[in-house]
Amino acid sequence: MAVTASAQDSFGLVNQVPANPDNEPAPVHPIPHPRQVKWMETEFYGFFHYGMNTFTGLEWGNGDEKESIYAPKGEPNPRQWLEACKAGGMKGGIAVVKHHDGFCLWPTETTTHNCTKGSGQWAATNIPEKFAEAARDLDMKYGFYISPWDRNSAHYGKDTYVREVFLRQAAELAQYGDDQFEMWFDGANGGSGYYGGEGGNRSIDASTYYDIPNLQDTVHKVSPDCVLWGVGDEARWIGNEAGWAGETNWCYGDGTSGNPNAWYWKAGESDAKATKSGWFWHQGQGTHTADRVWQFYMETVGRNATLILNYPPNQYGLLPDDNVKVLKEFGEMLKARLGTDLAPTATVTASNTRANGATRTYDASNVIDGDKETYWAAEDGVIEASLTFMFPETTNVHYIALQEFIRLGQRVKAFTIETTTDGTTWKPYEGMTTSTIGYKRIIALNGSTTTHGPGENLKGIRITINDAKACPTLHTVSFY
Repeated sequence: MAVTASAQDSFGLVNQVPANPDNEPAPVHPIPHPRQVKWMETEFYGFFHYGMNTFTGLEWGNGDEKESIYAPKGEPNPRQWLEACKAGGMKGGIAVVKHHDGFCLWPTETTTHNCTKGSGQWAATNIPEKFAEAARDLDMKYGFYISPWDRNSAHYGKDTYVREVFLRQAAELAQYGDDQFEMWFDGANGGSGYYGGEGGNRSIDASTYYDIPNLQDTVHKVSPDCVLWGVGDEARWIGNEAGWAGETNWCYGDGTSGNPNAWYWKAGESDAKATKSGWFWHQGQGTHTADRVWQFYMETVGRNATLILNYPPNQYGLLPDDNVKVLKEFGEMLKARLGTDLAPTATVTASNTRANGATRTYDASNVIDGDKETYWAAEDGVIEASLTFMFPETTNVHYIALQEFIRLGQRVKAFTIETTTDGTTWKPYEGMTTSTIGYKRIIALNGSTTTHGPGENLKGIRITINDAKACPTLHTVSFY
């Protein structure tokens, strides 16, 4: 008999590669799209409300403002905005380029209500173009806010608006860079307006009117990593504009805490004002201190949400000096408090560890190796397991940060922390709520989101997962 290549052995059975050669845990659905993971990794970024309202003193323009009112007193400088925010520890920014008044800060083909009709030598500055160029040069992430509601357009509320205006504007802005990380679509949907001179009130059903599937396709075919916030249905509003998320916070559902039984991944973003007046610049506005920004950060990024913090440029197209000063102070504070991870100095052991696969290990040491691609995992069916960290010498610790390997889903429902000062006697932590983890949870040992305190001198820390949807996975544990 001639010998021939075959996929079958001598018994006629097909040779098969093991279905799961790396022995990875099965995903716990819902799971995030890769673009949603990258979006959560941005963590903290700036918001820049600038436009017609900067010159009218309004927060929501009616849409009947004359284009000539938009008259920058100097050349708008998006690079200065982003440089200040980078000094503040931010990884990116979102520029408001069209608010509810419908005035566009780029030379759009969809309406004459845009910057090319403004007054003065700097009015026609293409804000999206300048913003994207500056972000790339500074190695920062960037994106744009486009109001779906348009109080200027005669098309709004009619079947022509989404096709003739909204989707075209989103497509135009997507062209300013295929590396955008977020496009921001406000939830304000309808009411009174100018509407091309017709006036009156118009209301729509946002869940159907904006043609969300087509909107997603319009943007993603150009900017595949761009998460569509709000109306785009890929990330959610955290439920307030005060800069806090729930201590229990799921990456799906709605509001401050999400819903552990929801079926669609939609992590929370908290939008807050760093100034003491409105979203847009106003004469005499005050700015929150670095200590207040720290509280915003701890109660959002520290609670499995992202934080987009608003610093509005003034009529010269610049962030005011007091904003820049606070951002620099906060950046120094963030670096001092969370800049040096002490966990790699410890040894770590686990009460339960998953068997290694062909190319992947699940050892407890993965949580302190500085690699977000490796993780510790327990065996299937094990939903209670602990990690014990011992320092070679007594170490002063203020904060503990935990991160799940969320590409396989958010799992942890409850955990506890214990500390030891002598390596023998363990004391349970009683401070912040220890329930969900998700992308990131930061625990302050003093229980405070406002004060730093002296820290605790510890010999060891034990973290126990008490309940989970399935075997827990952690990719990083940090101590600061």
